[in-house]
Amino acid sequence: MQAGTGAAALALAPPGIGLAATAGVTLRQGTNISAAVAPDGRIAFDLVSAIWLLEPGGERARKLTGELQDATQPDFAPDGRSLVFQSYRDGQFHLWTMAVDGSGLRQLTAGGNDHREPKFSPDGRFLAFSSDRAGGYQVFTMDLGTGVISQVTRDRADVSMPNWSPDGSALVYVAGDTAIERVEIASGQVSTLVEGEAELSGPSLAADGRLAHVRLEGARRDLIVDGRAVTEGEDVFGFAPRWTGPDSLLYTAGGALRTRVLTGGRRDIPFTAEVPVLGSRDYRRRRPGVRGPDVTGIASPVCSRDGEQIAFRALNALWVLPIGQEPRKVVSDGYFASDPDFSPDGRFLLYSSDRTGTPDLWLHELATGAERRITDVEGAAITPRFAPDGTRIAYQDQDGATWIADLDGGPPRQVTSPMFQPGRPDFSPDGRTLVLAAVKPYATRVREGTSQIVRVDIGTGALRYTEVLPFRSLATRGDDGPVWSPDGRHLAFVMESTAWIAPVDAAGAFTGAPRQVTTELTDSLSWRDAEHLVFLNGGRLRSVHIGTGEVSPIALEMRWNPARTSEHRVVRVGALWDGVATDLRRDVDVVLAGERVAAVLPAQDGRAQVEARELTAMPGLVDAHVHWHLRGRQWGDRQGRTWLAYGVTTTRSPGDPAYQMQETREALSSGDRVGPRYFATGEAIDGGRIYYNFMRPTLSEHQLDLEMRRASTLDYDLVKTYVRLPVHLQRAAIARAHAEGRPLSSHYVYPAAHLGMDGMEHTGATNRLGYSHTCDELGRSYDDAVELFLASGMSITPTLFTSPALYASDRSLVDDRRTRVLFPPWEYQRLLGEAADAAGPDGETARAQLAGQVEMVLRIHRGGGFVIAGTDSPLDNIAVSLHMNLRAMVAHGFTPHEALTTATRNPARWLGLQGELGEIRPGAYADLVLVEGDPLTDITAAAAVRTTYRGGVPHTPDSLLAPFETTPTATSAPVTRTGPAARETNPAYWWHEPEWAQRLCCDHPRST
Repeated sequence: MQAGTGAAALALAPPGIGLAATAGVTLRQGTNISAAVAPDGRIAFDLVSAIWLLEPGGERARKLTGELQDATQPDFAPDGRSLVFQSYRDGQFHLWTMAVDGSGLRQLTAGGNDHREPKFSPDGRFLAFSSDRAGGYQVFTMDLGTGVISQVTRDRADVSMPNWSPDGSALVYVAGDTAIERVEIASGQVSTLVEGEAELSGPSLAADGRLAHVRLEGARRDLIVDGRAVTEGEDVFGFAPRWTGPDSLLYTAGGALRTRVLTGGRRDIPFTAEVPVLGSRDYRRRRPGVRGPDVTGIASPVCSRDGEQIAFRALNALWVLPIGQEPRKVVSDGYFASDPDFSPDGRFLLYSSDRTGTPDLWLHELATGAERRITDVEGAAITPRFAPDGTRIAYQDQDGATWIADLDGGPPRQVTSPMFQPGRPDFSPDGRTLVLAAVKPYATRVREGTSQIVRVDIGTGALRYTEVLPFRSLATRGDDGPVWSPDGRHLAFVMESTAWIAPVDAAGAFTGAPRQVTTELTDSLSWRDAEHLVFLNGGRLRSVHIGTGEVSPIALEMRWNPARTSEHRVVRVGALWDGVATDLRRDVDVVLAGERVAAVLPAQDGRAQVEARELTAMPGLVDAHVHWHLRGRQWGDRQGRTWLAYGVTTTRSPGDPAYQMQETREALSSGDRVGPRYFATGEAIDGGRIYYNFMRPTLSEHQLDLEMRRASTLDYDLVKTYVRLPVHLQRAAIARAHAEGRPLSSHYVYPAAHLGMDGMEHTGATNRLGYSHTCDELGRSYDDAVELFLASGMSITPTLFTSPALYASDRSLVDDRRTRVLFPPWEYQRLLGEAADAAGPDGETARAQLAGQVEMVLRIHRGGGFVIAGTDSPLDNIAVSLHMNLRAMVAHGFTPHEALTTATRNPARWLGLQGELGEIRPGAYADLVLVEGDPLTDITAAAAVRTTYRGGVPHTPDSLLAPFETTPTATSAPVTRTGPAARETNPAYWWHEPEWAQRLCCDHPRST
């Protein structure tokens, strides 16, 4: 095992990447660090995911663990000779011990469960820790002599942060975030010590029984002793303070190690920590952008029951491929038609379309082309599937609830409560059971879990979960199954990017172990017959025999061509910001030659073709963190139009379902869909536990090779690694991506800054620790985070989720006609709720948090760092949130020029398109926006869009809104209208839990 020295850490530099720029950075502060003290006064603390030791009276800390160890939350043995800590080395949190010199590393726990927050008993014989090993987080003890683990707590569903009483007879712990309880180990008797509405953490008992802990309330977090705050404005971190005497404590706050004497004052304990950083990345960047001419964006392919035809979405249309013939376009009206399915007799194609304003279900008769509307619901009707008898349809709504609709009419019937991003349902051959994919979190304390098969009894609504293999997930909750074989004998699904089948009974219960049937990259399963599966491999259709494993290609030849305008225009504006200058140029002619800017000239009479003397031209905005397909089916055709209506001409996605992403990239590039440019990756590469439906659970380097093969075949513009991927696989992903010229981003600044990662998303978002080391819950960051960004040159994409707090004083974009028309009704209602909340106490807290977040980003920007604006739309509000982010930045110290640079020139540089995007100059893409006012003095003018040019093609708000201000009339009598699904709680439904919306800071649970 690795001893964890500085030399070992340096050995982590990924192969194939230049190392000449590796340098040391001296850190003197830490964000969200925890600390422990030994009897002799030595202090152990965690910083940049490593354990450090500080000698009494010394300032230079010594690093004890290497970067692969990914170690946090140390605790000293009572004799001070050894340490215990939690480590994420193998992709799960486990407990390890070592000597105080870093030698003798020993792993104490193993397996697929997490084990966290260890504490030595006062006699050194036991450890207390929290774990999800018994279902939900509970407190356990381990006998260090025998290794026996015993469960201590049972009554609460969510407990954490255990600590011992001084005599070792009891444990105190946090229960459900808002209570601290004590349990007597011998009797199991539980008593409540503190309970209220504030968020509590880090309980610690003094020798005389006094309780110290940390309390987060509103926009302050204090150290509490015996119910009284003993700190004022210190930003105390949420870890257990350590009693160093009858009236003294060691704790962490304000980026520092700190001691406090209760009868006196406080003292900071200075430290320095040297960490290596890769200051530049020595690889050749590929030019981003989807390539043609072959179509590889084949989305949601499904086979007809007779096995003779395949339907799919491509180039913003639905197609039918008679196997062995040419594909035929069957639905193409410019709206968003998706998720086709054949009727059992093969005569009709069922699909979802937003042609009447919001997504509803339609039937297309293949012989005649006649269309019939099936649903007319207040929400969305998406991901439909025919029942085997052809009389019923299963579908899902915008909340993830599953419904059944009868083709003969009558109100649809809800059969499941809402779930978080469930997979597409499929019927059993007898029509009595549905199967679908759903996430099942391990505990309420953390959101990650496994994507499992859910069986739904249509008659009773009963749900049963099936884990495909212990601690394993379905690949994605999209088009990767489960799907039922026509003979009812098997369920097929994708796991670890290969196809598997499991024998099942009539109700879908496994009757035997799953079996792998492909070894190559496999996506989007559909049964052709009882012995053959159809699947996608890098955008190519293939078929596999489930018995022999023999794979054969299915011919599909489709091509697309980039849409380019040949028109030449001269646009005269009263003023222009070119994306670089600090002042406006006045009276300018912008010459557009096709999709590029040919010249920027002083105005000259007789030359202008477009007169806009009252307007200002500025570069089109770039939202550098969006997810087109997180709610893409619900938004449909509205999505791209909303961005353009607000002047966003380029988007960058660090995660989307791969084939949906590819289809949209090709449709936008070919001109078959209206919207901004779209640079993207497919599913983020995650570890063994996942949350979003488009995260790829990745467990080995072999599987990582498959994931990177998909990235290469579909020509991703970037790669994202997500929060549960362990360091050794993140290092391998960087090496493979950089070898092909692709940049990478993640949710971590370290060791990413040493491994060669190109950027970090959010100021400090979803993190496997449950908290961030770059931004705390109050939105505050310290020198460690800022210095690492400056030294490494990594980008940061802020995604200021707290910016809706500004709606309390600025509702202009909430009430804007563009927002009211283009937002789907349920999304607009959500926005109205955010605006109402902004005026209340939550809004006041969020504004305080927002100030801290922007302070961090401003320090990075003015220190010469690399900030690119992004929003996480549609988790935040599409298009509107980018402008609110910019307004928040200006409200807290950025100049309008600085803020706009983060949304124009900087993201263009990140994409490798500097000089081509984010500027108005000869040779740049003709992506510009005409606005009212001066955006360099009034940032709100950037949203006053009157015309958006994307590649030289003009779009006005009127033209973009028109399809959704007046929509076509339904062609047949609709089914009775129904309201959105009731929001009930079940193991797979966490999205609408109220606490998610209330915790608005860096560790934002919605962030991707």
